Amino acid sequence: MTRAELFEQIKKKNSYLSIGLDSDLEKIPKHLLSLPDPVFEFNKQIIDATHDLTVAYKPNIAFYEVQGSKGWESLQKTLDYIPKECFTIADAKRGDIGNTSTMYARTYFQTMNFDSITVAPYMGEDSVKPFLYFTGKWVILLIHTSNSGSVDIQQLETRDGRYVYEEVIFASQRWGSADQMMYVVGATKADKIGTIRALAPDHFFWYPE
Repeated sequence: MTRAELFEQIKKKNSYLSIGLDSDLEKIPKHLLSLPDPVFEFNKQIIDATHDLTVAYKPNIAFYEVQGSKGWESLQKTLDYIPKECFTIADAKRGDIGNTSTMYARTYFQTMNFDSITVAPYMGEDSVKPFLYFTGKWVILLIHTSNSGSVDIQQLETRDGRYVYEEVIFASQRWGSADQMMYVVGATKADKIGTIRALAPDHFFWYPE
């Protein structure tokens, strides 16, 4: 999905809403458990109820991986069911050496055809660049996350007096453009949004709660 197409969906629906599909088999309604694929059925009902309101859907890959091959089937069926005008996010938080990242990129962008994937940038440029080679696809970099442990590394000060997350923003803008890269800024870090926006004025931000 291009930047223009994503903007069009935002304007058409008057919404920035992204819905997580972190479907835990142990927590979904009990009456669905007798169905052949309860996770897909749960996701399907959510999509049916929200597709006219939301811009994006975000399956968290861990909730599907844990079920083995059955989980991957549920994930692919869910992805196929999401309306084509909706932006899809593989919340996989990948990030590894270049050839491994290439395989991850091919998995989610070619085999499964997600629009985007979350990527951890802390192994540096060569772990991110393979995801940026796919036209019409997006990398969503973890910059300033909402978990309490984000202070352990992301908010450390460097010798230049900047925070680590600021250094990642500066470096990543040399790797790719605002037409192919977004940033994760945790919604619990609202006091930092203005500062981060000043560092990346043209990029989409994704604010998970």
